[in-house]
Amino acid sequence: MGRVGVAFSGGLNASEIVECAALAESLGYDSVWMAEGHGGDQFATLSAVAARTSRVTLGTCISSVFVRSAPTIAMAAAVVDQISGGRFILGLGSSHKVQVEPEHGVPYGKPVTRVRETAEVVRRLLRDGRVSYQGEAVTIENYELWFQPLRPGLPIYFSAVFPKMIGVCGEEADGVILVFTTLDTGAEVRQHIAAGAARAGRDASAVDVTSLLPAAAADDPAEAFDALRPGVAMYTGFFPRYNRRAVEQGFADEAAVIAEAWGRGDHEAAIRAVSDEHIASVCIAGTPARCRERVEAYRASGIDLPMIAPMATGPDARRMAEATIRACAPG
Repeated sequence: MGRVGVAFSGGLNASEIVECAALAESLGYDSVWMAEGHGGDQFATLSAVAARTSRVTLGTCISSVFVRSAPTIAMAAAVVDQISGGRFILGLGSSHKVQVEPEHGVPYGKPVTRVRETAEVVRRLLRDGRVSYQGEAVTIENYELWFQPLRPGLPIYFSAVFPKMIGVCGEEADGVILVFTTLDTGAEVRQHIAAGAARAGRDASAVDVTSLLPAAAADDPAEAFDALRPGVAMYTGFFPRYNRRAVEQGFADEAAVIAEAWGRGDHEAAIRAVSDEHIASVCIAGTPARCRERVEAYRASGIDLPMIAPMATGPDARRMAEATIRACAPG
């Protein structure tokens, strides 16, 4: 088995994530990734993971370009990179208007432009130690670092869902971070990356294609599917972008029912509306053997780095996460 990553987004506290990350490294995982949202500070957690591990690559999946300034992102990235000895990848994304504005009180606009310009500011600041920048979405009068980054440049990946942003990844990112992908996604994404790379005169094969894959493993497949149902319901019901993606993937009627239920606050109804077929299409679920088969199927479909994202909540969250990490381990 080739590269496999593991990503965390909530359900576990920071100390539990560190322990799970150490387990993942011992089992041969390639990388450990941390989302943010409501799951804890990603850079602080990854610094703790860096101190506990020695080999795995560490990454954000993703750091929102709206809730931190570009210089703050650059400094945080440089610190984790230094503590880890150069093992860090900065994953950037625009997040969602339905999160950024009501939850953070920050205006949301020009998301693609803001991602591109934030990446440019980060690159310049790490390379030169200071930056002045006037863009359409980001303006920095002057900012300078008072320390020397370990690396003057580090890999930057962009999250993407639809063709426009995937093409941008081909133009200027070192990798793309996908989510809720089917086995048809890899080939489609590579076409858009190739088009973007051609526009920029880049080699499309240099763009790492990764995907977050919500995952749950259990001896009883029904238990695994039930563990994933709330997450699929929340993403499909709350985020317009992922609802649209579910429609495009053939679950239009289901997506409409989920969105309607979620919108009126009936989350239980939304969860019940998530079909096993939907989960099987965009997640890794089932027995350990089935999960390993699914990871390999994603790799064969064109995903360079499948990143399992254990769905684990409640008092038994750590046991659930560890079971999934063990089930999907490479080797």
